[in-house]
Amino acid sequence: MRIPAPALFATVALGVAGSAAAQDVPAVPITPSLATPSAHFRVGFERVRFGDDAKRVGLVGTSYLIDVAELPGVAVGPAVYGAVSGGRGGFFALGGEAAWRRRLIGPVGTEIGVFAGGGGGAGAPAGSGFMLRPHADLVWDLGGAAIGVSVSRVSFSGGRIGSNQFGLVFNASSDFRFVPAERIGEPAIGGGRAGFGFDRVQFVVGAYRTPAGRTLVDGSALPRTISIVGMRAEQSWGSHAFWGIEANRAGRGGVGGYAEFLGTAGAETEIVRDTLTVGGRVGLGMAGGGGVSTGGGFLAKVGAYAIVRLGNDLGLALEGGYTRAPNGNFRAVQASTALIWALDGPERSGRPARPSRTDFSVGAEHLRAPRNGGSSGSGERSLSAVVLKLDRYLSPNFYVSGRASSAAAGDASGYAGAALGGGWMQPLGERFHLGAELLAGAAGGGGVDGRGLLVQPRLYAGVQVTPAIALRAGVAHVKALDGRLSSNVADVSVTFTYGVSAGR
Repeated sequence: MRIPAPALFATVALGVAGSAAAQDVPAVPITPSLATPSAHFRVGFERVRFGDDAKRVGLVGTSYLIDVAELPGVAVGPAVYGAVSGGRGGFFALGGEAAWRRRLIGPVGTEIGVFAGGGGGAGAPAGSGFMLRPHADLVWDLGGAAIGVSVSRVSFSGGRIGSNQFGLVFNASSDFRFVPAERIGEPAIGGGRAGFGFDRVQFVVGAYRTPAGRTLVDGSALPRTISIVGMRAEQSWGSHAFWGIEANRAGRGGVGGYAEFLGTAGAETEIVRDTLTVGGRVGLGMAGGGGVSTGGGFLAKVGAYAIVRLGNDLGLALEGGYTRAPNGNFRAVQASTALIWALDGPERSGRPARPSRTDFSVGAEHLRAPRNGGSSGSGERSLSAVVLKLDRYLSPNFYVSGRASSAAAGDASGYAGAALGGGWMQPLGERFHLGAELLAGAAGGGGVDGRGLLVQPRLYAGVQVTPAIALRAGVAHVKALDGRLSSNVADVSVTFTYGVSAGR
């Protein structure tokens, strides 16, 4: 199996990130409050046939799977797939994965699992957008990591994609360190990184400035300015280096369905103590949509930045750089600003502190979405999407929130969005709670007449099944600033609560 170089580069970039996460866990004592189930970061590459296309599409898949204590060998977690070769730049799928692992003999083991979620874009014949990917892997354990081969089937409900293929897989092992939900209120000594293991997140707004004369996939002019909104999550790697992941979507600029998902790595140094830091980074991954010509989807970027520290936990970053899709028509100079929030860190804290509550939710939402026309018409039609959401509490009631969604039903495959914001959760006794939140972000694709920036206020009610698991139902209203999308939304979700120990 010949692997296109861009696809290989993207796979290695994300794989190195996972390997760093596995190897950079400090050897510090575990406090009695911490639970430490095993986890592994998985990166794979395979070439999938889309319908009758003679040319296969190179897909990179990334997932973060956490062991379920009650089910030996079983792990579950979020996953993202995206095109990096084969002329389908902008194809993405978002959802969840469950897998069962078992050692066979010596260092050889197997993993059997299935991904389910919403996906589409780049003109792929994805039908409703609901994607299933069962797979079986044979891997060789190298200690903290494993490599191997996989066989899988990718299919879409109502679509013309039904492809069997072989692929390559890389796994990096680590621990998912957390404070159980029932002990969040107890002060605990931080034992290093916990939760997903990121030291800081960046909430990014910026813009691309493209050269004159560039065109979109349909031959029309590429907008000279494209605004973007997004988020980066990063972990330090030694004293000066770091790795991370980033996700961006187009806000305004006429390419509302454009999105990026990248692995990033760089180095920085402090030049004014406790005040100013400068650094540089590179990013490799997958991008496309909104008519932007990214070829197979592989994207590379370089940037230089300065960070001004605003306090112990906050900073402001300014960055400039250059972005390019080597196999497409997209080139741009970039500029952005970001609010940096320090979360956890590799060091053990010296005194007990109350753990920070974190909620991870998996759910679905339903709305009525107007369409742009074409074969599906221009009226409003039902749309259902898979939703992944993460809330981090700054106080017992107030939290900041980030979410991502991808259409899985309603003939809107390729419609996806991401949003950030905040909310308030109010307990009503021990079992019930109410909440309200306001999110803002960007969405597009799938023929929906609503792209770019959007706002979404939401109310919800929940019931605690256990201290760690809640069922929630909510109502919201989503309004796109460009287009006719303005719809009430109904949603349901399962929420998993855990605590992150203190650390910087």
